[in-house]
Amino acid sequence: MRARSGMASIAMVVALSAGATAQAEPGRYGGGFIEFLMTGEGTGRARPIGVDGYGAPAEPRAAIAPQPSARFAALPIQQAPEPSAVSRAIDSRFSRQVVAYDGPGRPGGIVIDTNAKFLYLIQPAGQAIRYGIGVGRPGFVWTGTKTITAKREWPDWTPPAEMLRRRPDLPRHMAGGPGNPLGARAMYLGTSLFRIHGTNEPHTIGQNVSSGCIRMMNEDVIDLYERTSVGTRVEVI
Repeated sequence: MRARSGMASIAMVVALSAGATAQAEPGRYGGGFIEFLMTGEGTGRARPIGVDGYGAPAEPRAAIAPQPSARFAALPIQQAPEPSAVSRAIDSRFSRQVVAYDGPGRPGGIVIDTNAKFLYLIQPAGQAIRYGIGVGRPGFVWTGTKTITAKREWPDWTPPAEMLRRRPDLPRHMAGGPGNPLGARAMYLGTSLFRIHGTNEPHTIGQNVSSGCIRMMNEDVIDLYERTSVGTRVEVI
């Protein structure tokens, strides 16, 4: 009788275990220790973080399919782009062009309109070659009539004493060349300190930037230089 009863108990335990293994679902066993025995859950402990790092269920390691890992060291090294030269476009209004002209002066003369930032080389038949220019900044704009008394190609630059007092950091003398502030050509106006000259800063054309001199793009001042001679009258208005 005892043997039969013992075998019945063993059979019941085996059946219960098999059923639990086949049908174990979270929440069916009331939680706590029994839930843990039957399902592995219900103890209040957080589920483990998945292998993808975003909370996917963790699986036994043997069942995890191998995933290719990211090899950042193998990625090509991106070199920082070299800084490009700053490009400042010149307003197309200041491009050299032939225009209708009915202002003051005679053919062959130069008229400089400091407000509009244009230099006119007057031509016959009511026309002029118009060039964009940079002029004196506030306090350095001037008007009057001068004459071209000298011309220089790739001129040297010796800042006058007045300028050196304002800017003691300037060099006392600079040889002519592409880095010289007077640019490719210079035309000297009488006995004044003023000149019509080129510039190594073409983006300043159309602005009030100088200490009274008239700036032109190098290609424009070369063109004007070839078209004018010593003695040319220059009217600044």
